[in-house]
Amino acid sequence: MHSETHFALHRLRDTELRTHAEEYRLAASAGRPRALRARLGWTLVELGLRLAAAPRTAATVP
Repeated sequence: MHSETHFALHRLRDTELRTHAEEYRLAASAGRPRALRARLGWTLVELGLRLAAAPRTAATVP
């Protein structure tokens, strides 16, 4: 392989790797909204428990 061709391929691959690294850094810095997700999950659990333990009304008691 000619040295100029080899160098051109090397530069192309270097550019691709740097682009992927920058995309990864941007995604990692954005993070995930874990706090909101956890709070929503526990709110749904609490709601479900309240619905499951709802007091009986006079119409449903035999």
